[in-house]
Amino acid sequence: MRRFTKRGMAIILTAAMCLSALAGCGASKDAAENQDAQNAGTDTAESAESGATKEPVSENSDANDDVADTSKYHAPFLSEEEWAIPDVDYTYDAPTGEVESDIFVTKIDGISDDFIRGMDISSYVSEIRSGVKYYDEDGNEECLFKILADAGINYIRIRVWNDPYDEDGNGYGGGNCDVETAAWMGAYAAKYGLKTCIDFHYSDFWADPNKQMSPKAWMAKSVDEKTALAKEYTIESLNTIIDAGTDLGMVQIGNETNNGIAGIKNPDSLYGFIAECCSGAREVLNERNLDTKIAVHFTQIDNHDDTLKKAEYLKNAGADYDVFGVSYYTYWHGSFENMVEVLKDIENEYGVETCIMETAYPYTSEDTDGNGNSISGDGDILSEYPASVQGQAKLIRDVMYYANEAAALGVFYWEGAWISVGGNDKAANEPIWEEYGSGWASSYAGSYDPNDAGKYYGGSSWDNQAMFDATGHPLSSLNVWKYVKYGANAPIEVLAVKDIDIELPTGQALKLPDTVDAIYNDSDYEKPLSVTWDQDEVKAIDVNVNGKYTVEGTCEDGTPVNANIKIASVNFLENGSFEDSDVSMWDVEFEGSSDPTDIQDKSSDAKSGNKAFHFWSSGDVEFTMSQSVENLSAGTYTATCFLQGGDTGSSEDVYMFVNINGEEVMRENVSLTGWVDWKNPVLSGIEVKDGDTVTVGVHVTCDAKGWGTMDDFELY
Repeated sequence: MRRFTKRGMAIILTAAMCLSALAGCGASKDAAENQDAQNAGTDTAESAESGATKEPVSENSDANDDVADTSKYHAPFLSEEEWAIPDVDYTYDAPTGEVESDIFVTKIDGISDDFIRGMDISSYVSEIRSGVKYYDEDGNEECLFKILADAGINYIRIRVWNDPYDEDGNGYGGGNCDVETAAWMGAYAAKYGLKTCIDFHYSDFWADPNKQMSPKAWMAKSVDEKTALAKEYTIESLNTIIDAGTDLGMVQIGNETNNGIAGIKNPDSLYGFIAECCSGAREVLNERNLDTKIAVHFTQIDNHDDTLKKAEYLKNAGADYDVFGVSYYTYWHGSFENMVEVLKDIENEYGVETCIMETAYPYTSEDTDGNGNSISGDGDILSEYPASVQGQAKLIRDVMYYANEAAALGVFYWEGAWISVGGNDKAANEPIWEEYGSGWASSYAGSYDPNDAGKYYGGSSWDNQAMFDATGHPLSSLNVWKYVKYGANAPIEVLAVKDIDIELPTGQALKLPDTVDAIYNDSDYEKPLSVTWDQDEVKAIDVNVNGKYTVEGTCEDGTPVNANIKIASVNFLENGSFEDSDVSMWDVEFEGSSDPTDIQDKSSDAKSGNKAFHFWSSGDVEFTMSQSVENLSAGTYTATCFLQGGDTGSSEDVYMFVNINGEEVMRENVSLTGWVDWKNPVLSGIEVKDGDTVTVGVHVTCDAKGWGTMDDFELY
């Protein structure tokens, strides 16, 4: 996710801007006008994590250079006089039963009033400083906290970075999320009955599985020194946030800490660091007699066993925490059923509570700020949940349903208000992103994070997953947070029709179905749709020849649907998708002392199914994997597979090959260019004589820490 630039010192809302925003939340008009008069002439003009690949994770080591502590450049967030959070008498006007709406939401029976229905709004201050305005359902400009509370949100989540500024005080972007910003937002949210979860990253900028950089001020410190400083920082920051008036419901120690924290990657040190920060948080909560929960946070829960290992590490480290939090993005992290199993197993085996700390889903496939999106909404999401307002509402409802089934505390939506700062003209938006930090990263972040932010700084890659449109008006899907308790009725409509896949042996007659199953906004409604297929495309299919075809169809309501047809002889390769536990038919030859390959059980890295052939090593990689088939009948064959990966470096030499009787007859080179950017080499026209032995395989040479997976090998 991306952000933008500069505004002198820290993240200060000018008094006029601040009071204007406050007026929308209930501050008196006179107060705003008086403050405007006092500040005449003051300039009041004029934030997902990085889009780096998700896998594999590169580990960050601690730097040894002595880096200055730039916190001295922080200006106060607001002066005492400007700390003008109004007293409001807010009451949530909850529905009394099922409502009529333009979205359909199935009620979740038994969901508690205390179930967390939360939203991360960390970029909010940078957004309003950039000129963004938010509106209520009636089209009136309104303060975001009230809009969220009216929609049934009961929690906000705010990330905190130690020092997100360069040595001149220029913000790194992504909301420029420092402690002062979090304290003000938390106090304001409390006026509307919203609890706050504080998300400590223990970094000066984004922390995620790919990147856990040490704060600048700690880089030259030893692990023990860094751990002590982090505990002290946790205590001081929490006191600041609580003193401001925040209703602190949860404290999150670290963000997606699967592979490190604050530049620490050794597991013993990593979990010791987390344990000490938990201890610091507990000290504050006990001293203040607060029942605030302490959470930890991990991701990649599609890997069940690895996720439970994290809980075991925490137990061994003696970490005193209450909530095992996870990120769960349905397009990355596996099935609902797996999510439920993971959470229940952690609850039962380790005696802690669980919570989904991050989720999101697109409402459109359009880019609204000119920066591009992390998830396009076209081909990279779940087919049963299209990128639409209803699709977004249904997905979030179902995430809450399954979280409730798992007895989780609730669900936080990630950055639901991070929208465009001014249309989809990137050139016009860039100076705003730079000045106010409302893009994922500003150019100034390059001094801290040269390999990611320094190269790819810009706007938000998350705007199509917001729950507001590009002009700040709430989508109907925002109300899903309150509708889950009561239900919402809407006219029945087709939400999606899944494409159908047909595999046909050569020579067999093709018959396409007369009807297809539809997915409706009401999940309980079932009615097949009749479909008409393009007969010219049907006639063009030769069922006697191997090939792949797509036939377009139109459902009775006008919804388009495709039939994906594969005509092929039997696949002569055994276990070509690696789903069976027996992989003895595959041979691996490698250079070096250890085999860099394994069979990985991770659906997000498999082309189909759950498993794929995987490689990674901390040293240089060179191996060949292959399977030989003996005594093939004479004929012309085709070999194919799918590969994806990255970080292969200058030594990259990756190719698929075919040998006949030990002699190479064909190869196709590929370049691995990123996570799930699948390459599909097809080696056709392989002439085989009776009794020949055909070997199909892939050779990989790459730099240390290069990675990838291979799947769906075929020889037909």
